[in-house]
Amino acid sequence: MRYTQLFDRYRDILLLIARVLLMSLFVIFGWDKFMNFSGTAAYMESVGLPLATLAALSALIMELVVGLAILVGLYTRPLALLLALYTLLTALIGHKFWELTGGMRLDTMIHFYKNMSIAGGLLLLCLTGPGKYSIDRR
Repeated sequence: MRYTQLFDRYRDILLLIARVLLMSLFVIFGWDKFMNFSGTAAYMESVGLPLATLAALSALIMELVVGLAILVGLYTRPLALLLALYTLLTALIGHKFWELTGGMRLDTMIHFYKNMSIAGGLLLLCLTGPGKYSIDRR
C-alpha cells in the first residue's frame, strides 16, 4: 500500500485527531478565562489593551465557544479561518518579542512562533474541512 492510499484510508480519523489536538489549547485556556473572567480582564488591562473587559470577552468567545464548535466540527471552515486570524492577531499584540531583551525575549518569541504554527494548522483545517466525523458532515 502506498503512503497516499494509507493517508486516504485514514483521512477522516486523522482530521478528527487534528481538530482535537488543535482545539485542546483553545478550549483549556478558554475555560480558564471563563472561570477567572475578572482576572483575565484585569490582565488585559495591565498590558494596556483598550476596553479590557470587551477584549477578555472576545478572547473567551474565540477560545472556548469557537474552540468547542471546531472540536465538534460545526462551521469548521469559516471558524477555522476566523480563529487563525485571531491567533495571528494575538501573536502580534501579546507576544512582541522584538520589544524585549534577555530571557523574556526568547520565551515570548517561542509563544509568537507557536501562534504562527497554530494559525498555519487552522488554515489547513479551513482548506481540508473537518472530515467525516463532524457535525458539518451530517
